[in-house]
Order: sequence, then C-alpha cells, then structure tokens
Amino acid sequence: MQSRTARGLRVLLGALLALASASGFVACGGGGSSAPVQGSGGSGTGGGGTGGGAGGGGGTGGTSNVTDVTTYKYDNSRSGANLHETTLTTANVNSATFGLLRQLSVDGKVDAQPLYLNALTVGGKSRNVLFVATENDSVYAFDADTGEQLWKVSLVPTGETVSDNVNCDNVTPTIGITSTPVIDRAAGAHGTIYVVAMTQSNATTYHHRLHALDLATGGELLGGPTLVTASYQSQSGVVQFNSSQGNEHAALLLSNGTIYTTWTSNCDHYYYAGWIIAYSASTLQQTAVLNVGINSGGVGPAIWMAGSGPLADSSNNVYLITANGGFEATLDANGFPNMGDFGNSFMKISTSGGGLTVADYFAPYNTAFFSQHDLDLGGGGGLLLPDQVDSTGTTRHLMVGAGKDGNLWVVDRDSMGHFSTSTNNNWQTIANVFGNRGEDPLNGTGGIWSTPAYFNGHVYFNAVNRALMSFSINQALLSTTPVATGTVQFPYPGASPSVSANGTSNGIVWALYNANPAVLYALDAATLAQLYSSSDAASNRDQFGAGNKFIVPVVANGKVFVGTNNSIAVFGLLN
Repeated sequence: MQSRTARGLRVLLGALLALASASGFVACGGGGSSAPVQGSGGSGTGGGGTGGGAGGGGGTGGTSNVTDVTTYKYDNSRSGANLHETTLTTANVNSATFGLLRQLSVDGKVDAQPLYLNALTVGGKSRNVLFVATENDSVYAFDADTGEQLWKVSLVPTGETVSDNVNCDNVTPTIGITSTPVIDRAAGAHGTIYVVAMTQSNATTYHHRLHALDLATGGELLGGPTLVTASYQSQSGVVQFNSSQGNEHAALLLSNGTIYTTWTSNCDHYYYAGWIIAYSASTLQQTAVLNVGINSGGVGPAIWMAGSGPLADSSNNVYLITANGGFEATLDANGFPNMGDFGNSFMKISTSGGGLTVADYFAPYNTAFFSQHDLDLGGGGGLLLPDQVDSTGTTRHLMVGAGKDGNLWVVDRDSMGHFSTSTNNNWQTIANVFGNRGEDPLNGTGGIWSTPAYFNGHVYFNAVNRALMSFSINQALLSTTPVATGTVQFPYPGASPSVSANGTSNGIVWALYNANPAVLYALDAATLAQLYSSSDAASNRDQFGAGNKFIVPVVANGKVFVGTNNSIAVFGLLN
C-alpha cells in the first residue's frame, strides 16, 4: 500500500499544480463562471472535470512533461488536446524516427479509450501505467513503457457470461465494456477506476454493473459492483430501465464527486429511452435519475455521441446531445417540450441539490425531419469551448457539435435557443459543411459519426469519407468554411481526432483511418499537412492490424496508444 506520507505529497503536488494553473503557468481556458476547467492533468474530482492536457490554448511557454489521461479526450470539456507533450514534435514525428514500438495483446475489442497515469506505484514500483478495457469485460493495467502486464481482472460474475450482441451489429460479437471508464486518482488508497460492464445470465436476461477498481491491484472497491437499475414516472405510469435494450456507449463522466452514466439503445430496438443515471463516486449508490425520452413511447431519444461522454462545466452543469426520438413541438410555459421528450437536442442538465433537471436546451426547427430520416443530431460528440469574447466585448460560453445532418452547430450555453417551428435560435449554424448521407454512411460522403477536438483557437471535425477540417474562431464565431483541410479521406465512421502539443507549439493532430489494416495519421495542427502515416514505413514495419470504430489515439509522455480488435498498438520515437 502507498504510505500516508506519499499520498500527502501527492495531494500537495496536485494543489501546487492547481495553483500554477490558476497563476497562468499551465495552459488554460478563460475564467468565466461556466467555462470548462482546462489545463493540467488532474484527478477529475473538481467541478469542471478531469484536467489532463486540455484544449484551452493560452500560454506560449513549455509545460511539464507530466500527463494523466483520466477521462475521454483528456478533460470534461472533451477538448481532445494534451498540451503537455514535450517529446513528440512536428520535426521528429515522421517515418524515419517515429513508429510502432509494440502491441499489447488483450482478449477482445477495445472500444473504450485507454487511460493513462504517470508515476503510479504498482507492486512497490513507480510506473507509468496504461489502463485498457475490452468488450470481453476485462480490464488490464500495463506498464506503458515496457509493455509488462501488471494486472488483469474479469468483471464477469460466476454463473454469467459476457453479453451477446442483443441481435444488433453496432457492438459485436460481444458487448462487455463499451464506454470509456473514468479515473479518480485521489479516491481510495491507490486511486480508483470506474467501469460499467454488461453481462448475461441466460438467453434473455442481461445486466449492467458499475464497478470501482483499485488502480494498483484491480481489486473491487466500495462494496461493489452496483447493479444498474432505474425507474422514472411517465404520463402513463412508471417506466423501468431495460437492461437488454440499454447500452452504456458514451464515456463515463466524473464531476464533483458524481459518476454520470448515459444510455443508448441496441440498434434502436423497442423499448428504449434517454436515461441519465448518476451515482456517488464514494459509495456507488444511485443519487439521481433523469429520462429525456420518457413519454416517447419507447422510441428514444438515445444518447450516442460517437462514444464521447457527457460534458461538464465549472458550475457542475452537465451537457450532452441526444439522437433521434420523441420531441413535442407543443411547448410548456418555459418553452420546453410539454411531455419532456428531447429528441435531437443540445441539452444542459442542472445538478443543483444533487438532482438532475433540464436547465436549457436547443432543438432544430426541423427535428421531426431529422428523426424521420435517421439524421441523428447526437450521432457525433460535442465539446465545450474556452470562453470566447464576441464583437461587443461580451464573454460567451459556447458548445459545438455536429451529427448525421451535416451541419456544424454552435450553442450559447447561457441561452441555448430552445425550439421554434420556423427558425433556429442557436448562436451559429454552418449549414451543410459536412454533407449528409443519412442512413448510408458506408457508401456515401458526409455526415458526422465522430467526435471533434479543440486546440489553439481551432476546432477539428471529420465527416465520413471526407478529409479532416479545421475551423478557426474569431469573436466567438467559427469560420464559415474550413481554414485548413487535410488530404486523406477517412472512411466510416470518420476520425475522432486528438491533439498533442507543448503549450501552443508543436501541435499535432492524430487520427485513425478505420480499415484493415488500420492507419494512424499525424498531421500538422496548423496546416493539416501530413507528418506521418503508419503505412509509410518499409516492409509494413508499422502495421498494427484491423481498425475499429470510434477509436481515439491517446498521446501521453512521448507515446501514442491506439486500440484495435485485440490489442493496443504503442507508437513512439524509435531511438
């Protein structure tokens, strides 16, 4: 066990890092009351989230080469940017000096994004540790520098099996751990990783459980796991959470001591609805339930977001984007759907008092058309931008997102726009910039099934069978056309990019080409010119097998980690 002295030093170091961030020594976002917390790596227990090399932009100097990746896309704004990378640069990421170092074998598909901790004590030794979850319900800890397996645990109880695919090919052949876990480094004796796993006890009975695992041993904590159950009052009676049709696809969110789970469907099989279920991170006890499709008749909306998790700001508000489903054009006195169904909506959820209530939302005027044609607004993920100042000098707190409809949407988180039958009242819409193929992503061009990234005043998106695009931000508005476009067209589901940089220098965009073999690309963040491709090296040196949907390359301390169907590919400098 780690000594109390060591834990005390860790807490002190965290406090000093937080002070440095507040003083401007670590790149961070603006300081508005509802801005996302961004900046240095962190435990994820604060109101704005899990720091970890965020996309705030500020600061031009170098930063410490210390990175913890404790949540999906580095932080609770889902920026996708690690601003503490001092090893990998635009000069040395090329096929002569950078490439595949090793592959770490695992027992199933890696749909969840890997997580990473710097200098964690495991077995009495300080190590950099990579955490990997699979669709076979296994969680692994590897030494990130040597590839040594430190521990492995199975989350399948005695008498049960990993879930089959529930007659749906979205996650197949098995459904185990799909959503990205989340880590609280300060919880418990060695820190805690929270994971949701799906299992099956017979042909028709399925289970989801929330686990809390010790980071050093993989041991179960807090008397867990907790079986996921929930009920919610609809207009026709109490609706129970459906374990066979619910799927925890979106990443877990840890904010202000609470774990937020959000649920989607299996191929939109009836009955499904938009469950948001909260748990105490310290007890695993359920604390709140909200259903944003409770009166839709079991046809959604679901919460997909291409594997991205819900987002959180520094006031502990939770944000998400829903997919197709019920939406009432008849509004109540507050301008909300009068039956509480929020299909195809940007949503702001208040957590005040420990509950979950809809505080604000935006839905397109043609949301019914979107649902009729499977144009999920929430087919892609969103992100919270650092504070932006508009042309009048007013600070704006903005959220961006895009989905299958092909539009780029920007909402003001302080006044999201609600719904009108004739117009859209959100902050900004860039129409048809991504194309639109509706239900035909494999054979067409356009639509977003992926998640964006933010770095240094730019937002990066990739539509299906199109090249990566970069949009600049000026006076709280995104450029109406891309300011840079790559050359590689990424197949379904498109790329979910991440960014590594040292402050604002040496910005590199990382993206996975989903094919067999898959290809890892590195692009200059300013121009999107290609720096590296894993297909460049001679004799197939850097090939790493078939790709997988929704994979986000994770960059930490000079290495890039990429999930596959049965492994983690580890890239880095060759010498």
